[in-house]
Amino acid sequence: MKKKIPKHIAIIPDGNRRWAKKHNLKPWDGHYEGAKRFEELVDEAFDLGVKSITFWGSSVDNLTKRPWREKKALLNIYEKYFKKLMADKRVFENKIKINILGKWQEQFPDRLVNLLKRGIERTKNHNKFNLNFLLAYNGDDDILTAVKKIINKKYKAEDINNEIITENLMSNVVSPIDLVIRTGVEDDPHNSAGFLMWQTQNSQLYFTNLQFPEFTANKLKMAIEDFSQRERRLGK
Repeated sequence: MKKKIPKHIAIIPDGNRRWAKKHNLKPWDGHYEGAKRFEELVDEAFDLGVKSITFWGSSVDNLTKRPWREKKALLNIYEKYFKKLMADKRVFENKIKINILGKWQEQFPDRLVNLLKRGIERTKNHNKFNLNFLLAYNGDDDILTAVKKIINKKYKAEDINNEIITENLMSNVVSPIDLVIRTGVEDDPHNSAGFLMWQTQNSQLYFTNLQFPEFTANKLKMAIEDFSQRERRLGK
């Protein structure tokens, strides 16, 4: 593999429910299998030299429009995974900073909110790797949040610039993304809910028909190799 590794990868893990249906399982079984896959992908990405990974765990619709049993499964997965994550000594040895973005504090039970807050607090001074989770996140909410904050701060129109917009985003700690990977597209490559509109304006996109539980570490390696062979012109 050539050594042009993306610094920042974002993953949109589509296809968990369809994978479960294909295997005659319940929808939440697909989410549990997807959670196992994510751990594998994080390890592979950091080993390859990626510095930041952003993972879209759920949109607001995932938590408000899906059946209660499925929402409960997602919340259980988050609790189980973050407990395991915070017990993993590699998070501290490798200085992995955890960021959690979205309306999770409004959507999650207090016990889970407090667990996630502790993870953020314990890793806030880490500076080698970033692990960003988008939970109860929609991109349109992200932009609207910035607009409302800027209005409330009464900026003059001529003073508003890229830096001011960035600092007022809900996702203001997320750096520009080099590569967005979306799984489970079934030949309909698309974005959803304005996924990180500000940070993906110059991103390379990688779509695969593989549903997320089928997207292994080796498949991630292939996506990064594909990225490494592209020429990024950036308007030049």
